[in-house]
Amino acid sequence: MVIRKPVAKVFEAFIDPAITKNFWFTNGSDKLEVNKRVTWKWEMYNVSTTVVAKEIVQNEKILFEWGEPAKTVEFKFKTLRDGSTFVTVTECGYNKTGDELLAAIKDSTGGFTIVLDGLKAFLEHTINLNLVADKFPKELVQHGQQNGN
Repeated sequence: MVIRKPVAKVFEAFIDPAITKNFWFTNGSDKLEVNKRVTWKWEMYNVSTTVVAKEIVQNEKILFEWGEPAKTVEFKFKTLRDGSTFVTVTECGYNKTGDELLAAIKDSTGGFTIVLDGLKAFLEHTINLNLVADKFPKELVQHGQQNGN
């Protein structure tokens, strides 16, 4: 995803929970630092996870582990000629196979697409679209109507 902001600003949006809460989780216990355990919360879903950064290369890469069993997520940042930033996300370490693996990959891809869409709206236009918060409305999830969408 192209974010029309300088790489330093885009990179910092993933390091600093005061910024990240505007497009992804609702609360982060601290900034990401290598080997530091931080907690990210999605208060609207009463969900949290522990995140441990394994590698941070300023304005180039953030690699962290999260979840049980732990999966590895890598964000890469590339400056484009016009000064905008191209962000890529990969997640690996699934312990599933077959259709379960395909479903997990689909869920991950969709989730990170929403995160990048929200990041783009927030950094480029200072708009919080509430994409993550609005993905699963409480009355639909509570009544079993989510259907994986």
